[in-house]
Amino acid sequence: MKRMVLALPALLLCSSLFLPFRAIPQASYQVIPVANGGTIAGTVKWSGPPVKPPSVPITKNPEVCDPEGAKTRDMERLIVGRDDGVANTVVYLKNITQGKAWDLPESRRSLDQKSCRYVPHISLVPLHGEFMIKSSDKLLHTVQMSGAATFNLPFPFQDQYLKRTLDEPGVIDLKCNAGHVWMNGLILVVRHPYVTITDEHGAFRLTDVPPGEYEIAAWHEGWKVVREAQTLDVGTQQMTKRLYFSEPVILDKKVEVRPSGSATINFQLTPQ
Repeated sequence: MKRMVLALPALLLCSSLFLPFRAIPQASYQVIPVANGGTIAGTVKWSGPPVKPPSVPITKNPEVCDPEGAKTRDMERLIVGRDDGVANTVVYLKNITQGKAWDLPESRRSLDQKSCRYVPHISLVPLHGEFMIKSSDKLLHTVQMSGAATFNLPFPFQDQYLKRTLDEPGVIDLKCNAGHVWMNGLILVVRHPYVTITDEHGAFRLTDVPPGEYEIAAWHEGWKVVREAQTLDVGTQQMTKRLYFSEPVILDKKVEVRPSGSATINFQLTPQ
């Protein structure tokens, strides 16, 4: 079974769209010993004609934001490798309530503002976990969060650190309102550790999965520009243009994990 979701109301982004992270009553996750756990691995590949990823002009602080003189910045909304692998796709198991201990990578549990980019583009944080944010840039940035958390955090100084505890499951959208309109990213606050993000080849791997039958989903944030809007630069008090994108895409499949076994699941993402 496979399903694609392309046009849902924005409110669903933090609720029913992302099943293991939605903010509705459900059993909490329980860590248990996993005997004869299995592995699910596979890829998310692009299928169809190439799509030019959206980019915007670098209009502010080029000495920091554009060290290579590119003059534009890719929004990182769609990254397709030479082997057609789609990076930054979130792959997760649905409705799993018990299993292995938390093992989300530390590199995904913090955020840096570096060369006017949010690094990494997608972060993963356990429900009720701490999220560390810093800025490596010697200029004013902000991290404006909306969705499962709402903060507007200024970073006027280089190497300044802030922490926030994230107590609601769901998707958090990140923007900078200090004039760097190309800066965008996501935080996913997750209920269980059976979540991963594809690499530059579109590859993923989930380990120590209790034997059983599951639904597995591949979730991509979406890349089509649906509108443009003017936004206020808090530093210059001037209006700048910001892009807004289509809703996420979800692909679903079923998978059986046998004791100590390996299952392979591959997804195809298309431009339609």
